[in-house]
Amino acid sequence: MSHDATAACDGWDGSECEGTVHCPPRCPRFVDKEGSRLTVRPAVDGDAAPLAEMYEGFDSGDRAQGLPPVTRDRRAQWIESMLTEGSDVVAERDGELYGHAMYTPTDAARPELAVFVHPTMQGQGVGTELCRHVIADAAAAGREGLELHVESGNRVARRVYRTVGFELAERRGDLRMELDLDDPVATEVRWPPLARLGPAESEADGAPVAGRSRVPADD
Repeated sequence: MSHDATAACDGWDGSECEGTVHCPPRCPRFVDKEGSRLTVRPAVDGDAAPLAEMYEGFDSGDRAQGLPPVTRDRRAQWIESMLTEGSDVVAERDGELYGHAMYTPTDAARPELAVFVHPTMQGQGVGTELCRHVIADAAAAGREGLELHVESGNRVARRVYRTVGFELAERRGDLRMELDLDDPVATEVRWPPLARLGPAESEADGAPVAGRSRVPADD
């Protein structure tokens, strides 16, 4: 991907942003549940080393279906293959990477989604936001749908995937979930912040804004 993610961004309050022709499929600005500011952007070849460093912080409980690989050599090979064969995004803060998501292969009608969040950032909505970016990118690229596999006991991940629109397709060992990209959610994730969140002044006296959830999505 070659989006100019910063061409139209002049601040972190995107509540009045209507989007421009420079915008990627989803606004790159994201503020997590604790108020930390992150940028979600397309991954580049130069992210291989920072991703390897990010994945050093994963232990056995942070892996799913054997990913990321345990050994450094296999992890480096896997990262290289994802950057080469997938459509990848990363979540970045102050020059460090805290999340990685992708769909692969890029030429499949219904490629597979995978998402990984650094243990120190889990529970802050980063994984949910990364999923929405992958959905937006896949829809913009003309994919028909997305699929994923998740362990049946991983309730947190299953809740995230349901939050962003995935539905159970098959229960055989691990669960297979899918999302058709003609579903309205694939359009909604591409709306500019003003359409998704509503203007900031509409929250006077604590009244919720139409289209904005008062309860952040689980991660």
